Amino acid sequence: MLDANLRKEIIMEHYLNPLNRQTIEDKNYIKVNTNSETCIDNIDLYVLFDKDTIKDIYFNGEACAISTSATSIMIKLLKGKTIKEAKELIDEYYKMIKGEEHNEELLEEACCYEDIYKQENRIGCATIPWRGLMKALDEYENRK
Repeated sequence: MLDANLRKEIIMEHYLNPLNRQTIEDKNYIKVNTNSETCIDNIDLYVLFDKDTIKDIYFNGEACAISTSATSIMIKLLKGKTIKEAKELIDEYYKMIKGEEHNEELLEEACCYEDIYKQENRIGCATIPWRGLMKALDEYENRK
C-alpha cells in the first residue's frame, strides 16, 4: 500500500504532466468518448491496436486531476499489452476501486487510487478512462 504523500505525488505528477495528451487524426486509431454526468470530465481516447496488442494510446479532453491522472497512468500501464493482459488489468483496477483485494504489483502506480472507494463521488473520476478503454476494446473486437 502506498502512503498518502506518495499517492498525492503520483496523482499530481500525472495531472500536471500527463502522458500522450493530444488529439489524433489517424483513422487507424479507434476513438471513443467517455464523460461524466455529474461533472466536467469529458475524455476522448485514441487507441491503436496491432493484432491483439494495444500499440498506442492517446487522450484529450477536459477533466479533473483524478480523471486526467488516471488516464495518464492507464496509458502508461497499457501500452504494449495484449488485449488479454488489458482485461486482466481492468479487472484488477475495478477490484481495487471497490476496496477489494487486488494485485498491487500488476497495477503499479495505479495503486495511488486504492483508497478512492472511501470517496464515492470520486470513483467516477477514477474510472472514466477505464470505461473508455472497455468501449475501445469492444469496438476493436466487434470489427474482427
